[in-house]
Amino acid sequence: MTTDALLGGHDLTLHRFPLEQKNRSLQAWDAADEYLINYVLEHHNQAKRILVLNDNFGALTCALKVMSVSERHITNVNDSYVSHQACEYNLANNQINDSAVTYLDSLSEYPHNIDLILIKIPKNAGFLAHQLALLSNLTSETKVIASGKVKEIHSSTLKSFNHFLSEPTTSLAVKKARLIFSKTTAKPVASKFPVSWPLEKTEFTLTNHANVFSRDSLDIGARFFMNYLPQGKKPFKVIDLGCGNGVIGLISLDKMPNAQVTFVDESAMAVASAKENITLNLPDALERCHFVQNDCLSDFTADSADLVLCNPPFHQAQAITDHIAWQMFVQAKQVLKKGGELRIIGNRHLDYQDKLNRLFGNCKVIGNNKKFTVLSSMLRG
Repeated sequence: MTTDALLGGHDLTLHRFPLEQKNRSLQAWDAADEYLINYVLEHHNQAKRILVLNDNFGALTCALKVMSVSERHITNVNDSYVSHQACEYNLANNQINDSAVTYLDSLSEYPHNIDLILIKIPKNAGFLAHQLALLSNLTSETKVIASGKVKEIHSSTLKSFNHFLSEPTTSLAVKKARLIFSKTTAKPVASKFPVSWPLEKTEFTLTNHANVFSRDSLDIGARFFMNYLPQGKKPFKVIDLGCGNGVIGLISLDKMPNAQVTFVDESAMAVASAKENITLNLPDALERCHFVQNDCLSDFTADSADLVLCNPPFHQAQAITDHIAWQMFVQAKQVLKKGGELRIIGNRHLDYQDKLNRLFGNCKVIGNNKKFTVLSSMLRG
């Protein structure tokens, strides 16, 4: 969707991403972005070196650049491939020079020569704690301002800031958004991530970085899906789409000793976790694996895969939506060879069966329980 935003006193036209989804009713900025930008404009507009964490679709970066002081440099850190793509697009679409914007993924070290740190509070509390731990390594007395919806800022959020940074304070609520103010201390506090735990009923150990879904144990959807994965010795080309920590691809490699598996996720931490889990558990299979951070299967070669396995997410940033699942299904159809299969698991209430029937002309239930359904669609010639 295209949305016109008044941020920092400037009109901006902002898109969510990917662009083929731009006509959806989801907005590319929110009241927390607006509150944060207006506060910076009033109190910190001379800051030249700004570190921005979790800028969902580039609204913060665009506003900071358009109201820019001379020689302002922004370091944009995000775990999301889609968020970085959206930021690049929105800067270009608003004719904003991006030569002084540096993009870092969530696994990169933060720069130390920073005047101001801005955080859009992520939904994942563990990921926020990990980011705050990294900030605790920076020079002391650097101002930190975080923004989020009032309903998402809990006492535990403030405890996390207090644990890693200086004692936080909060603003009044404006349009159901709130700011948190803190400072770095230059007293490093270690992050607990990545974490590791044994995978039940196997000899494998899984490692998860901070922003990977169900990071402390196997999620119940993947646990159920593992019972319905193909096996055999055919040299299939398999894609673990939305791979998370790579557990589905890991089990597939174990069950299909001649398969080549491509692990795809838009999260840098997910792709890193998947690669570490194959390296740790099936090192001899690494030569049969590829690891790709990407917007679903965008730009993948058509007619190139025999099997796509997928546990679709139903949110993007803070928004609940099924458009990512639909994008995955459409692109899987494009990438599959004739006779290839898309096999997914989803919550029963999401009605993926109807979507797959419309898209593929067929859909078979191969497993279900009270919460989940495992579905298979074939690409017929």
